[in-house]
Amino acid sequence: MRVRLTREADSMAETAEVGVDRGQVKKAVQALQAFLKTKSTGDSLFLDDTQQISLLFTLWKIPKKPQTIRIPLPHGQRPDTDEVCLFTRDEPNMTSDQTIRFYKKLLQEKGVTNISEVIPYKVLKTEYKPYEAKRRLLGNYDMFLSDDRVRRLLPSHLGKHFYERKREPLCVNLQSKNLARDISRVIQGSSLKVTNKGCCCMARIAHAGMTADEVTENVEAAFQTVSTKLRTKGPVIKLVHIKSQTSVSLPVYTSNLNSLTALEDAQKQAETAKKEAVAKKRAKRSKKAEEAKKSKDTEEVKTTEGTEEEIPQLVPVGTPSKKAKLEKTSKKKKQLEKAPRTAAGKKGRKPQNKINKKGGKAESKKEKKRKVPRVK
Repeated sequence: MRVRLTREADSMAETAEVGVDRGQVKKAVQALQAFLKTKSTGDSLFLDDTQQISLLFTLWKIPKKPQTIRIPLPHGQRPDTDEVCLFTRDEPNMTSDQTIRFYKKLLQEKGVTNISEVIPYKVLKTEYKPYEAKRRLLGNYDMFLSDDRVRRLLPSHLGKHFYERKREPLCVNLQSKNLARDISRVIQGSSLKVTNKGCCCMARIAHAGMTADEVTENVEAAFQTVSTKLRTKGPVIKLVHIKSQTSVSLPVYTSNLNSLTALEDAQKQAETAKKEAVAKKRAKRSKKAEEAKKSKDTEEVKTTEGTEEEIPQLVPVGTPSKKAKLEKTSKKKKQLEKAPRTAAGKKGRKPQNKINKKGGKAESKKEKKRKVPRVK
């Protein structure tokens, strides 16, 4: 049932965003061109081709991850006067001038005429190192391309202004067999940068010098590619407007409220699926923990059964009597008396006086010394 519901939601999204109304788009394009003609100066005989026409996409919800979408257009959206710069790698055993000549010759052989300047990587590092040189480089060219082998090395040498103005170089494979076709698709095509900071994004799809039919075909192609390549599920595009740099945005496409209900249903299904997945994970973890506890208990039981022994009975110990205490103290005294005396004790004490056998009186050594011999 869940698979069917998801398929139904996807089918509703596809039907909701099949395409735009061609008549509505053509009316908006003609009104925009009339406005640009009125704004052009009276001295200029032709319409200014540098005026860009772009599509403004409004999404139902902010995407979770940023995305860049390449949009191939049936009619080129850049005039021939636009200058394109190509960053190439440094060829081995060649100087910077030799590498420039080598790549210009390669482009001529492949039939590429849109590129006006070739800058090797070494020249970019040395000559365009100061801040002013980088700003001058950004203002001199309308578009930048880079060899895919050098693309990852460029951000640290270009600076933040290229990325703030969304003029960072696009990758090109200079080793491809159909080099002219690939470069023309990149130059004449467009790119849409979908960010995760807002629900609006803009892509350049034409210029003021194109006819109304060419602009409408580009609008249809851009809408189809964006609606198919967006990574979010369900009906994503809410509104589409066409505008120039100085005009008001004119509506081209508005989604129905049915797409909003389908989007809500898809969100609910996704939330329920997440909750079920979390519940399943928790149940698996609890089962694993219970099994681990059971295995531990069984192992403990086995170890206790294997090592069971008879526990000796405890016998109460009687309180000692007073006689036993007295005997112990007397024994301790005797041991102290029998213990040998230390040298310090021997030196400190005086020797006992000897007793004479005759008189029974004790005479000390001093007295013996003091005796005076008799005179004859």
